[in-house]
Amino acid sequence: MDHHSSRLTRLHAGPQPAPPSAVFRAVADVSSIGDRFELGVGRVEAGWRPLTDLFTDPGLLEQRIGDVAERLGTAEARVAASILFQKFASRLCSPLFGAAVAHGLLIELDPGRVHWRAAPDGVLPLRTIDLAGWEVHAPARTAERLYRTVVPGLLEPLTEAVQAVVKIAPGLLWGNVASALAGTVRALARVRPELTGAALALARELLDLGLLRETGALAEPAPGHPFFVRRSCCLYYRARDGRKCGDCALADPDARRDRWARAVRESHGA
Repeated sequence: MDHHSSRLTRLHAGPQPAPPSAVFRAVADVSSIGDRFELGVGRVEAGWRPLTDLFTDPGLLEQRIGDVAERLGTAEARVAASILFQKFASRLCSPLFGAAVAHGLLIELDPGRVHWRAAPDGVLPLRTIDLAGWEVHAPARTAERLYRTVVPGLLEPLTEAVQAVVKIAPGLLWGNVASALAGTVRALARVRPELTGAALALARELLDLGLLRETGALAEPAPGHPFFVRRSCCLYYRARDGRKCGDCALADPDARRDRWARAVRESHGA
C-alpha cells in the first residue's frame, strides 16, 4: 500500500490511538488554562472517591447536595443540586473539550477510573488513574465522539442519580450542561484567543446534538466575545446571595442587550 492510500485508510478508519506521551502533554497543557480545566493523573490517595460512587450511593449524593445548600444558604435541595451538577458538568467537560480544540485529541475518561474529592472552595478537584486518547483524523466527527464520551458516558448517569434524590426538571440539568460548555468556550477565548473560532465551532456542533439540542444559543456578537443565552434557569437566584446569571432565560432583556453591547465595545477597545 502506497503512502497516499495508507493516509486515506487512516482518515476513514476513525480515530487512531494517540501516543501516551502526547495525551499527557495535552492534558498538562490544558490543565494550565484554569481551574475548570484541571485534570490530575496518577495514583489516588485517601479522600478521593470514584465518580461512580455518586451514581450508586444516594446517601453520598444527598450529603454533597446538603453541603452545597449550606454554602449557598438555601433550604431548597433542588437549588443546591442544580449548582452541584453544573459544577460537575463544567469539570468533566472542560478538560476534554480543551484537549479536542487545542490538541486535536479525544481524551477517553472511564467514570470508574475518574476520582473526585470535596474541597471547601467548591472547585471539585478531579483525578484519573490513567489516560487514553485518540487522534482526530476526521474533524467533522469530533463533536459526535466528544458528545458520546461526556453525555452518555459521564453526565447521563449523574443526571439520573440527581433526579433519584431531588425532584428537578431534566431540561434544567441539560441547560446547566450547555451553560457549562459556554463557560468553557469563554474561558478558552480569554486565555487562548487564537482558539476562539475553533472552540465556538465545536461548541455549536455539540449544542445541536441529542440532549443538548435546544438548550440555548451561542453567538459571537464581537470577535473573541462568545455570548450564550440558555432556555432554562439554574435557580442560583434563589440562593441567599444569588442572582440571575448573565445567560439566564429569566434575565431582563434590557440587561442582556447591555451585555451584548458591552462585548461589542470591548472588542473595539472602547
